[in-house]
Amino acid sequence: ARRIKNIPYDGVIGRATRKLAERAKRLGIPVVNVWFTSPVRNQLPGVFADFDASGKMRAEHLLTRGLNRFAAMSCEDRGAKVEVAAFRQVVQESGYPCHVINLPLDPTRTYATQQKSEARIEEWMNQWQLPIGIFVYSDDVGRIVAQMIRHRGWRVPEDVAIITGANEEKICEHPRPSLTSVELGYERIGYQAAQLLDKLMRDKGRKSTKAVTPEHILVPPQALVVRESTDFYAVDDELVAQALAFIAANSHRSIGADDVASAVNLETRTLQRRFRKILDRPVATEIRRVRIERAK
Repeated sequence: ARRIKNIPYDGVIGRATRKLAERAKRLGIPVVNVWFTSPVRNQLPGVFADFDASGKMRAEHLLTRGLNRFAAMSCEDRGAKVEVAAFRQVVQESGYPCHVINLPLDPTRTYATQQKSEARIEEWMNQWQLPIGIFVYSDDVGRIVAQMIRHRGWRVPEDVAIITGANEEKICEHPRPSLTSVELGYERIGYQAAQLLDKLMRDKGRKSTKAVTPEHILVPPQALVVRESTDFYAVDDELVAQALAFIAANSHRSIGADDVASAVNLETRTLQRRFRKILDRPVATEIRRVRIERAK
């Protein structure tokens, strides 16, 4: 590489490759990595989405819908694998199965790759028992899955509740059904990366003989964006479904079991019995659970 006498920048924020890391080290320029799957991830400071937290958030959301069957789709990407592992962990800790498949990083890269990917998805869908809640690692692949569900004559969300990738609004909102997704907050990642780079540039002149482990900051997901693909409660008891809908719509208010029972014209004891029989939890636990989800 040619020598550079006057470097026109003091630091770099980027998706760090080996080449970038090596060149920056040679020039003495601090780098903040924002690529979770970077091959030099452990060698550089970085700011990343907290994929473990977002995976758990997705599972908790589908659990609040009363579902007890789950499936998830991952790909050859470290972030997707972490999310799906966290999703599966929460589901299994709740006592339910979760069938996971993996697709190529870009399942539509070529026509042949797309055919193989769709055949793999068909095999995955053949193992489902409805109703079921599924997590698909990206919004665009979620659209493919939604279309394949429709071709089978299944309904979204009544038969299959879908939660997908990183809230690409143009993909999630149209066509119907709109897709529930998670806003990971990449703008906040950018701000925190800039703050970390500023700190590194200010500390650049300070020499230290200690080996320092690169700082990694995980930014929690910004919000769960609920749309039509999970706007449903998978319970056979109509009154319990109505109670769940009331809790979801009023969790920002100070409500208790008596308020929920009154809303569906049941005695509180009767509603409590139905909740324990169908959901295996009391009304107060469900209210608390939905409040936590809303806060997240």
